[in-house]
Amino acid sequence: MTEKSNILGRMWQYVRRPRHVAYIAALLSIFTLVGYNIPFFDGVLERIEGGANGVLIVVGLVAIMLAAHFLLYYLLLYAARVVGKVIIAITLVGNALALYFINGYEVLLTSEMMGNVFNTRTGEATAYVSFSGFAYLLLLGIIPCVYLFAQRLDYGKLKHWAISSVVSIVVIILAGVANLSNTLWIDRNVPHLGSIILPWSYSVNSIRYYNSWKRLNQKEILLPDATIRNSDKQVCVLIIGESSRRANFSIYGYSRSTTPLIEQDSVVALMAESAATYTTAGVKAIIDHKPTGDLYEILPNYLFRTGVDVIWRTNNWGESPLHIDRIESVEELKKLYPEEDASYDGILLSGLKETIAESQKDKVFVVLHTSTSHGPLYYKKYPKQFEIYTPVCTTVEMSKADSEELINAYDNSILYTDYIIHSAIEELRGLEGWQSTLIFVSDHGESLGEGNLYMHGMPKNLAPREQYEIPFIVWTSDRAAVVARDVDQYHIFHSILHRLSIDSPVYNPEYDIFNTTNDIFTNL
Repeated sequence: MTEKSNILGRMWQYVRRPRHVAYIAALLSIFTLVGYNIPFFDGVLERIEGGANGVLIVVGLVAIMLAAHFLLYYLLLYAARVVGKVIIAITLVGNALALYFINGYEVLLTSEMMGNVFNTRTGEATAYVSFSGFAYLLLLGIIPCVYLFAQRLDYGKLKHWAISSVVSIVVIILAGVANLSNTLWIDRNVPHLGSIILPWSYSVNSIRYYNSWKRLNQKEILLPDATIRNSDKQVCVLIIGESSRRANFSIYGYSRSTTPLIEQDSVVALMAESAATYTTAGVKAIIDHKPTGDLYEILPNYLFRTGVDVIWRTNNWGESPLHIDRIESVEELKKLYPEEDASYDGILLSGLKETIAESQKDKVFVVLHTSTSHGPLYYKKYPKQFEIYTPVCTTVEMSKADSEELINAYDNSILYTDYIIHSAIEELRGLEGWQSTLIFVSDHGESLGEGNLYMHGMPKNLAPREQYEIPFIVWTSDRAAVVARDVDQYHIFHSILHRLSIDSPVYNPEYDIFNTTNDIFTNL
């Protein structure tokens, strides 16, 4: 016992031995390169040709990264002292977690993905907890942080810091100049490689997301006033699906019978693409009147201001700011309907027919924002009676999952989606004296291991079709003609204006799937 104590004591003394700050900065720089950026260099090697130019690119990137990280760490430790250690520790933990998701889920840490991270609810975040994730956090995050805080630093003289900083900058400049001929290669590959380089990818893209969030949360631009054309009783129910990809709906030709109920409901299944591959942008496109980076008045707000009874029920997130009276979360619905199971999206249907029938207005618009196919734990998104395809994947580490089990769990979530759509149609069928419309559209698609990609969030120009080919399903009580076939999410806005008999200067008949006067429908 004494011998072991002596060994631990000597180890602790070695760790606590004063070291020059430049030494620690260099050590951290090498550790960042080797410990966190293997996926980055794997991506580089996949994208370069052999020969001297390929060597030049790799050597240049190594030199730039070592020098840039050394400069950053030296500055933080020398100028900020303890605060600098805290900032670096946060970065090390962030690197460890980011690397876990890059390796485990093949994610790209774009500004959109960082938006997903910041908007992820606690319940969704806990779904990613795994032994591998803990191992990454411990070995690549916590232990390096303990080592960093245990160090006693010799800060040296200011001139030493200045010389080291100048040398680092010179190395970065020389490596950059040497690769000027590779500018086109850099431009072509920066969207992918820039999203996996650590810590810069999530740091820079977090700032980019924050800036875009600030712009989106500015006061919305009001649309021109609209008017209600008649006093007919009309209701539109919009179901926003989560991560539903068209390829796994049997109504679109999938080999498994995943949509048996709606196939008997006289629905129309349209071919659609999402505007993006992540929730916030997908939902915004569904309720926006055109593609724009500006915050125009969205459909529920516009209808509410026009005099429509608007009800938004949600078991999800990512909506643009809503300015309506009735926003009902699952928690609130559970209070209203205590006998209902709040574990699944079916609670969003509670009392739907009665709610519509009791409205004091002639026009009603209801949104059901579901989360039915949100990964990675698809098997937790549906009641047990919908577990038709077995066995199912129960691990959050999708890259290690059995492919068949993963698809089984996902297909069961589509079976439950089929049930929700069918149940909503049944509720509308029970309404007397109402012209009813139901539209189901997903916010985006989902990858289930194709090309070693999982879930969603890839930039659309890089994303596989599974992440943006979505279902767009329509049912009407009066068998209204649906004349469009290839559509996108922006068709929702104008089609619902039509079905609620609302006249508006922003109405675009080319994006109205019910407008029989048009021969040509264009996609945005």
